[in-house]
Amino acid sequence: MSNDVTPMGKDLMSPGEEEKQTNSLLSTHARNGPAMEQAPSLAAQQTSSTAEPTETAVPSTQRPANEGAAAAAPASNAPLQSIVMQQALSDEYAYVRPKRGEIRLGRVMDIRQDSILVDLGLKHEGIIPAEDLQRVGQNAIESVSVGDEIPVYILRPEGGPEGSILLSWFRARQEQDWLDAQRLYETGEIWEGKVKGYNRGGLIVPYGKIRGFVPASQITGISRNMNAANLQERLAKMVGQTLHLKVIEVDRQTRRLIFSERIAQREWRIQQREKLLNELQEGTRLRGVVSNVCDFGVFVDLGGMDGLVHISELSWRRTKHPSDLVKVGDEVEVYVLHVDKEKKRIALSLRLTEPDPWQSVLERYQVGQLVTGTITKLVAFGAFAALDDGIEGLIHISELAEIPPKHPSEVVKVGDTLLLRIVKIDNQRRRMGLSLKRVSEEERAAWEEQQATEAETEESAELSGETQLEQQPQAEAAEEIPPSMEAMPPEPSDILLPEGVLPDDEDADNPVE
Repeated sequence: MSNDVTPMGKDLMSPGEEEKQTNSLLSTHARNGPAMEQAPSLAAQQTSSTAEPTETAVPSTQRPANEGAAAAAPASNAPLQSIVMQQALSDEYAYVRPKRGEIRLGRVMDIRQDSILVDLGLKHEGIIPAEDLQRVGQNAIESVSVGDEIPVYILRPEGGPEGSILLSWFRARQEQDWLDAQRLYETGEIWEGKVKGYNRGGLIVPYGKIRGFVPASQITGISRNMNAANLQERLAKMVGQTLHLKVIEVDRQTRRLIFSERIAQREWRIQQREKLLNELQEGTRLRGVVSNVCDFGVFVDLGGMDGLVHISELSWRRTKHPSDLVKVGDEVEVYVLHVDKEKKRIALSLRLTEPDPWQSVLERYQVGQLVTGTITKLVAFGAFAALDDGIEGLIHISELAEIPPKHPSEVVKVGDTLLLRIVKIDNQRRRMGLSLKRVSEEERAAWEEQQATEAETEESAELSGETQLEQQPQAEAAEEIPPSMEAMPPEPSDILLPEGVLPDDEDADNPVE
């Protein structure tokens, strides 16, 4: 009996031996791949074919006492082996080998002086070499720390130091910039870029790590008839400016990224116009830039749309021409009078941003007071005169002289500065009555003498200032010039003047930028 039982005992494996066999199968599968996938089933078939005849040949009375326990061992370990094998196969097939040109997100493990170690969740860590870090720049390196996630470009999947994967942080950022540029091209969004340089054909505007280009034909304010010298001067002045740009061409193969400032500016102004018309409320104040000055008023750019300040709304004082108060390029505060959404017009006011002189007129003036006024307008029934603070009063034709003239022009003319007496103040109706005839000869003589004295004082002050400049000791000027510089010719910057300005011009010391 013992001879018959012995062969059965040799076929049964202990749990330790079964674990060794499972590990052996797993290592074999890892080396040979899916070709060993059917190995467990073949081994099971072979075992079952040899076990059945032996099992029938042994009588039930001759079975050992521990046969049930021994036979139960393979049955209980079979599911465990299957789970382990399935897990190993799942991990093997779930693993995606890295390929050159892929962009993956990795976690910074270590920042060294010559490299950065990155965990990509793969079998080996990735390494960013020193050459790539130099292209990225010190600012970018200092902005990351251990544990941060950064995009990396796979240069070499294998073969780096200690089997590591060679990565490029610079290429990943550059590739991402190309993808973002393509998205801007497809969506038509407007982007703001800063001009870094220029060449013969246009402006250079970086987009991340990509060198973008704006042709001169796509820049507002540059005409085709502009000569080369003026073109280069205009392009040079635009360096450092921030422009609204729109992508009009993206070619990754030829590395072409072309912007248009002209199209972007036009579309941006349309968007801003609609936004202003919808959001702007009457009675609000905002700042703008004077864009045009004409006879009837001033146009102010509110950031995408122009509003009109009529000449009557420029100041509380009467104005001959808008150019007397503002010029193109001035930044001003305006008051919104009216918004016409249908006609897309905005009416503005400059004078309403200043204190209304009529609100305090009773505090500063009283009936019988002598004031100085300048004739601003002549009408059939009298003449209007403006005081220094902008309040305008009427000199009725009956108050011009003891014998009223047929027309005010017989006594005064526009531009005359006269001494007048206040005869009426109507604060509610914003009216003031003035009189010329009620000023006595003594009062007029004293006023004229005072005016002459003030004029002489101003003239003396001006002459004194000019004399002081002319009488500067030449010794002081000589001491400021080193002896080695006395015989040297003047620098070009000392003798070049702006175009159209002569050395004797008054504006030579303050050239227009």
